Amino acid sequence: MKLRSFCAAILVTASAAVLGSAQSASMAVPSAAIEAVAELWQPPHDLSSRDLFHGPGGAELAPKAETPFTWVADDTSGYSRGFDVRGPDGREWSAKIGPEAQSEVVASRILWAIGYHQPPTYYLERWQLSGGPGGQQPAARFRTDFDGAEVAGEWSWKDNEFVDTQPFRGLIVANILLNSWDWKTSNNKIYRHADGTRRFVVRDLGASLGQTSSSKLFWMIPTRGLGQGTRNDIEGFESQGFIEEIGEKGIEFDFDTIYGSVVDLVGPADVKWTAELLSRITDSQWDAAFRAANYGPDVRARFIRKIKAKIAEGLAVP
Repeated sequence: MKLRSFCAAILVTASAAVLGSAQSASMAVPSAAIEAVAELWQPPHDLSSRDLFHGPGGAELAPKAETPFTWVADDTSGYSRGFDVRGPDGREWSAKIGPEAQSEVVASRILWAIGYHQPPTYYLERWQLSGGPGGQQPAARFRTDFDGAEVAGEWSWKDNEFVDTQPFRGLIVANILLNSWDWKTSNNKIYRHADGTRRFVVRDLGASLGQTSSSKLFWMIPTRGLGQGTRNDIEGFESQGFIEEIGEKGIEFDFDTIYGSVVDLVGPADVKWTAELLSRITDSQWDAAFRAANYGPDVRARFIRKIKAKIAEGLAVP
């Protein structure tokens, strides 16, 4: 389904201030507006210095491959199999195995770089499991929760308190740009800290860096492993465009999705806002984000080249 569309909405004063330019998004904004949108996004004033190799957890939280992890439970939900495990320090991790492991780490790094909340996420090429099936395990994405917080619920792309804000619409654009297509509500978590503060997070980003599918039948097949597109697929990612047309009635993306009403919220200004944020990521940071997921030099160069081409399209939007 090709999407023509955007609701041409003009933001109210408070929201517009949150959103201003990517460089000064928090200036002259009523404190209540800042606090509300901060649960989803915070201006990344330190973007150019963020460590996209280790991500939000930093080097200190990175799991060590040489130390066995204790099996807690099998995780059979979703496309990729995995385990809930516990590290030697007692920290619990979700370990996801399969092609989504790499793409999720990269997508998470990119969203975090431009200001969206993301939990600590890492990639281990090999690791040992004690208990359960035990033994040497293949490459996996390791994700842990924010310290001092617990998952308190889920939130929907279609119905949430951020719909009328630029950061929310920028989040939509960023996911389109990354061909991240699995937008079901169960992937979106609300974390609550002991002091009552919350973080709204898009998790399970592995269905990205591939190609979306135009087959509605394919979307609806209830078979494990099938869905709305491919994952971690450089050829598919390179073959798909970004912006197809900008006209009087809106913007048309080369992005097939069952979430058309969500994409319809996006206008040209949202695309440009997101592209400006992404354009601030340095060459070394892009490389670090893909190295974090152990992509080889050639493949990561191809992904980065395509992403930068899409960003250039966004920056050129009038």
